Amino acid sequence: MRSRYSAYAMGLGDYVLSTWHVSTRPKQLDLQHELAQGKWLGLNVKGHWPQGSKAEVEFVARYKPSNGPASRLHERSRFVLEEGRWFYVDGDLFST
Repeated sequence: MRSRYSAYAMGLGDYVLSTWHVSTRPKQLDLQHELAQGKWLGLNVKGHWPQGSKAEVEFVARYKPSNGPASRLHERSRFVLEEGRWFYVDGDLFST
């Protein structure tokens, strides 16, 4: 989770895609465009729940667009372990 957040914050779309499960991965991701529009301010992992080869992580990430107030992304993400690597599958957003 932390490595994916760091990759988002640094605009490393290839890394984010490589950690995204093939069943839900988008074809492309333009984080450089997002990075030019603002910046990520921090990550707070609220909890994690391992369940064998699956896990859930709840987090809050803060983002500041260049032309507006800061916002929060609060999500409970699902991950799956395959061949020794964790992959992001999907998540549920909390309303703020």
